[in-house]
Amino acid sequence: MAVEESLDALLCAAPAEGETARPAGLLAAMRHGVLNGGKRFRPFLVIETTRLCGGDPKAAIRIASALECIHCYSLIHDDLPAMDDDDLRRGRPTVHKAFDEATAILAGDSLLTLAFDIVADDATPLGAQTRLALVKALAQAAGLGGMAGGQALDLAAETERPDETGIITLQAMKTGALIRFAAEAGAIISGADASTRAALARYGAVIGLAFQLADDLLDLTADAKTMGKATQKDAAHGKGTLVSLHGQNWAAARLSQLIEEAETLLAPFGADAECLIEAARFVANRRS
Repeated sequence: MAVEESLDALLCAAPAEGETARPAGLLAAMRHGVLNGGKRFRPFLVIETTRLCGGDPKAAIRIASALECIHCYSLIHDDLPAMDDDDLRRGRPTVHKAFDEATAILAGDSLLTLAFDIVADDATPLGAQTRLALVKALAQAAGLGGMAGGQALDLAAETERPDETGIITLQAMKTGALIRFAAEAGAIISGADASTRAALARYGAVIGLAFQLADDLLDLTADAKTMGKATQKDAAHGKGTLVSLHGQNWAAARLSQLIEEAETLLAPFGADAECLIEAARFVANRRS
């Protein structure tokens, strides 16, 4: 896959222009956390929405790689003992287990900052204003009002059980924000009009909710071997989810509604959007 090759090249030993050196141990930890067989779902959305809008595929691969760096940083930090305290990720030891906690923290920090380096770099074949718009959108998706803020709400939910609105808010931030950016990024890369950008952003938000709902179902029903990580942790920690609040039958029905909404949002794009419709169905029906 082009994104896999891009990430491998970006996480190389040779320092980039402006860098002094790349410590071997830190780089190894970063590569362990990134090049480990992930689904690359968020990069897929960037590439496919860019294709749908007629944008530059080379630019899409660069932005997709930057987004995956942020996603993998979040997983490295999420697995730390101070957060979700996981030993396995994608069937392999988590970064703090394979290396140590300090290295895992630094690996995450480095991937986060590398992501913005990639977007801002002249090697990303987009105009300066477009790169600036992507930096802003990605920063908002990853930060206080997005993923990081959602993680804070998720940790707080272990002791202060949120109501349904609170659960939806934290999931839209923790999981949904980066998925929404992934879908919206194609419109930004391509210079699409405001209505197209809004439709794709909403599509991303909808499948972000579906992704988390499916994840919560899998946490209850799948085994650790299939998932490649520990399961049934939400119940063990007393976290409120929409599944625990309403039950598995409600969750399955809600997933169907979300996929219908995604299909409706993409209907104006016609047959060109079929791949993205299939992606929404994949989100709802995945087994790991």
